[in-house]
Amino acid sequence: MSMVLLVGGAGFIGSHTAVELIGQGYEVVVADNLSNSDASVIDRIAEITGVRPEFYCADAADRGDMEEIFGAHAFDAVIHFGGKKSVNESVSDPISYYRNNIDTTLTLLELMKEYGCSRMIFSSSAAVYGDASDAPYSETAPAGECANPYGRTKYMIEQILTDAAAADPELSVVMLRYFNPAGAHESGLIGERPAGEPNNLMSYVLQVASGEREAQPVFGDDYPTPDGTGVRDYIHITDLAKGHVTALRYAMEHTGAEIVNLGTGTGYSVLDVIKTFERVNGVKIPYVIAERRPGDVAVSYSDPSKAQRLFGWRAEKTLDDMCRDAWSWQQKQKKDG
Repeated sequence: MSMVLLVGGAGFIGSHTAVELIGQGYEVVVADNLSNSDASVIDRIAEITGVRPEFYCADAADRGDMEEIFGAHAFDAVIHFGGKKSVNESVSDPISYYRNNIDTTLTLLELMKEYGCSRMIFSSSAAVYGDASDAPYSETAPAGECANPYGRTKYMIEQILTDAAAADPELSVVMLRYFNPAGAHESGLIGERPAGEPNNLMSYVLQVASGEREAQPVFGDDYPTPDGTGVRDYIHITDLAKGHVTALRYAMEHTGAEIVNLGTGTGYSVLDVIKTFERVNGVKIPYVIAERRPGDVAVSYSDPSKAQRLFGWRAEKTLDDMCRDAWSWQQKQKKDG
């Protein structure tokens, strides 16, 4: 049985990936500083899978914290979700993004080398593409001319990991460029619970639907898109989590560095998402048009063909599924208090 360390594993994507890994027979250890998550998610993972992953409250940028974890386990791989992720916050506080996101990666690489772990799956982002070319984005599209500091940190980390793999013939790194994760586990037991202001569309829609906020802000209605609102590639969180399992299998058998998109290949506008949510769940989502946010691009959706070619993976769930499962999760949280 392979043992995998999930750094940031109590978060939205990490917790769903833990469920999928445990379901496939992997032994999972979760490390998370709980800055944007809650320790109760470990109980929920155990409820879904029947297996309770070992959990450490630890900061991935803190070498002492991570050395304790590496010293206690012989990891076959690390999946690196650790990092700040708000585009808007990165524009207003770029220094903390560079410090946190890059430091976590360097600390992990140093300790992996020291403790003989040679496989990493890295949580990158479609934000690395910026707006230097037109969608759909393939992995060969220009990257690095990012629209915000968040994207630049992800691109810099990709360069660090690529260089590390070139220098170490035993190292295997798969960098997954996510598009826009949405939805929740079909059980309603795990989903996204942002701390403070939501930093993605679906989280905000959920808070409006549940009455926590009065209206959904739509940031810009004058983009060069069919309805004037921004277009994104939304991927169900369970599909995304399964993509990590297939990437890990690939990394176990190969060395070197690979960059792979995880998306559906379909773009939906902000208004498409709002209208789909209303139709699927029978809930009205009032919205107001607001100014464009700095750092946002008009259109971003993937060419996901490399993931299918390399991993045999493709997204299976629809936007309807994402809206339905996200609302189911939100209602269960409200019911549970």
